[in-house]
Amino acid sequence: MGRAGTGTGGEAVAAVVAGPLLLLLLARPPPASAGYSGKSEVGLVSEHFSQAPQRLSFYSWYGSARLFRFRVPPDAVLLRWLLQVSRESGAACTDAEITVHFRSGAPPVINPLGTSFPDDTAVQPSFQVGVPLSTTPRSNASVNVSHPAPGDWFVAAHLPPSSQKIELKGLAPTCAYVFQPELLVTRVVEISIMEPDVPLPQTLLSHPSYLKVFVPDYTRELLLELRDCVSNGSLGCPVRLTVGPVTLPSNFQKVLTCTGAPWPCRLLLPSPPWDRWLQVTAESLVGPLGTVAFSAVAALTACRPRSVTIQPLLQSSQNQSFNASSGLLSPSPDHQDLGRSGRVDRSPFCLTNYPVTREDMDVVSVHFQPLDRVSVRVCSDTPSVMRLRLNTGMDSGGSLTISLRANKTEMRNETVVVACVNAASPFLGFNTSLNCTTAFFQGYPLSLSAWSRRANLIIPYPETDNWYLSLQLMCPENAEDCEQAVVHVETTLYLVPCLNDCGPYGQCLLLRRHSYLYASCSCKAGWRGWSCTDNSTAQTVAQQRAATLLLTLSNLMFLAPIAVSVRRFFLVEASVYAYTMFFSTFYHACDQPGEAVLCILSYDTLQYCDFLGSGAAIWVTILCMARLKTVLKYSSLCLAQVLFLLGTLVIAMSLQLDRRGMWNMLGPCLFAFVIMASMWAYRCGHRRQCYPTSWQRWAFYLLPGVSMASVGIAIYTSMMTSDNYYYTHSIWHILLAGSAALLLPPPDQPAEPWACSQKFPCHYQICKNDREELYAVT
Repeated sequence: MGRAGTGTGGEAVAAVVAGPLLLLLLARPPPASAGYSGKSEVGLVSEHFSQAPQRLSFYSWYGSARLFRFRVPPDAVLLRWLLQVSRESGAACTDAEITVHFRSGAPPVINPLGTSFPDDTAVQPSFQVGVPLSTTPRSNASVNVSHPAPGDWFVAAHLPPSSQKIELKGLAPTCAYVFQPELLVTRVVEISIMEPDVPLPQTLLSHPSYLKVFVPDYTRELLLELRDCVSNGSLGCPVRLTVGPVTLPSNFQKVLTCTGAPWPCRLLLPSPPWDRWLQVTAESLVGPLGTVAFSAVAALTACRPRSVTIQPLLQSSQNQSFNASSGLLSPSPDHQDLGRSGRVDRSPFCLTNYPVTREDMDVVSVHFQPLDRVSVRVCSDTPSVMRLRLNTGMDSGGSLTISLRANKTEMRNETVVVACVNAASPFLGFNTSLNCTTAFFQGYPLSLSAWSRRANLIIPYPETDNWYLSLQLMCPENAEDCEQAVVHVETTLYLVPCLNDCGPYGQCLLLRRHSYLYASCSCKAGWRGWSCTDNSTAQTVAQQRAATLLLTLSNLMFLAPIAVSVRRFFLVEASVYAYTMFFSTFYHACDQPGEAVLCILSYDTLQYCDFLGSGAAIWVTILCMARLKTVLKYSSLCLAQVLFLLGTLVIAMSLQLDRRGMWNMLGPCLFAFVIMASMWAYRCGHRRQCYPTSWQRWAFYLLPGVSMASVGIAIYTSMMTSDNYYYTHSIWHILLAGSAALLLPPPDQPAEPWACSQKFPCHYQICKNDREELYAVT
């Protein structure tokens, strides 16, 4: 991979990733969003790109990472990322190391938790660097990549794995860690173009010479050769050629040193990337005072594709052609597009081209299938090739799934179907090697045999490019057994957002970074991994059912405050408790993953009603304890109803603004507590004794109720984690309902409907009807 390093504490220490170090002095321009351009060397210009900073999160799933997307222009020779990390100053801020991942062509596939991937998944370790934050609130680092691949480059940053503790928003102090990447691009503007089989004279002084050659479709080999090399500083040909781009995390850049090499100096590249420019850098090895003169020659070997004829389509087409995923198909089997020159391989066909149709089904969801065919015919003379177009720029945010199944009756014990999946160009060298390696890409091998007629491959976040599936029939023991053999292979090719929709224990979520969309799985019930298939910490089905029963049946404790409220004629309070019990039960029944789940309404509706019921239950309980009726006399009933309704409306509004904000529920409850404390203080002053006056009320109701509420609040705010949620939250249900039953005040003493307020000696009485507020003389 080359050397890598980081710099901290405000110093930018370069990290050279793959390829020779390009000795360029880059002066950092003033901060700008994008578009800075300045001369750094003859034939080179520098450009500066930046993106808005983002707040980092502790890692729990892929959505916790912050993704940045940069567009690297063609002919770039050096990338320099400037990584800026800062944090707030406060007691909540601790030392942390920010991990930054890099990848070319697609978002990086990361695994900070060390979980397992699904079977048949091809994963390459991501290239990453760490930026520590310890003594200073700011830290900088830089990463350099020489000869980068053009196109999309992705940067993902995150904090260490989270502690899985459930913290209430706004209750505990938090620390903000902010990350901002900037990109300095050095690209060449003076570049020489190599035409096939035409020598290009070059003279090297102190600066490198930049060349490029275009590789068209159906190129089988590319031969680079140095001729007529003359040097005034040393013997031989002191030239170093760097061919191809650097792609992270893997790198297949070719470096050819001609000093001491057999003459002429050559580099053969099998299956080079099709339909693109290939960059070549020539550097002198004799020092700044020496000169080297040579001629560079690029020779292309054409491939003769055999195009599969689609008769129904050809008959219905007037121009006898069809533009499909495999390119422009023509009735002519000798079709090739190699530019003005280049050698055409007159040997038998090197591949059989199967056209593929691309069906866009949804966001990051594509179906590939052979045109007018269910299966692909595989033989031993030439590879059967299918092209999968994943080059739209929006296809790299899903998973490419490839499934192959061979016909049972056609597979014999001595035959094997070998397949390779490659990007940029297909693998064609089955007769010489089975490693699936092309010029600049390590492919993914698959095989089918009589004992294993199925093969699957999953590629998460495939690079933005044309992908190729190559298949060929092989007979390892005796090649003559395959001369007449033919095997039909059924192919199932999909680009999906998430594999199997994350299974029963996960949820596939679509994430967005500006206009770029990508998908990831959010797992539940202890399941982990890229597709929620890692069951190392998963709950069993019995544990899931027990968790569901605990979270739902614990709400039956609200029957106690409902019964007390009805007995004491607190009908408003009883209705609120019944509402809370109902929606809390069915919300937790819907909130469970896996098999033990029941949703009578949408999840969002149930969650909102559950949060609203909990807040309203606390609100009406405290107001009921205030006993406004006994203080405010005749207007108390109207005032209590107004406060009940107004408080519930305020809680509903605050939950709509921020459902998980702690103060949205705590604010109204504190206001109700102030009302209760004021009423109790008024009674204490009016009666000149402590309220409530009965010690039994304090000993058997108030103190136990307050204790249960305090323990419940402590558990709710500081003890809940993802692992113990199902029983700690169940205890919260029990304590909340139990405290409400104990804290409800006793009923008012009923008065006689006709209470006589005064008795006269004449045996007449002036009486008052409390219900009708009428006076009568009897």
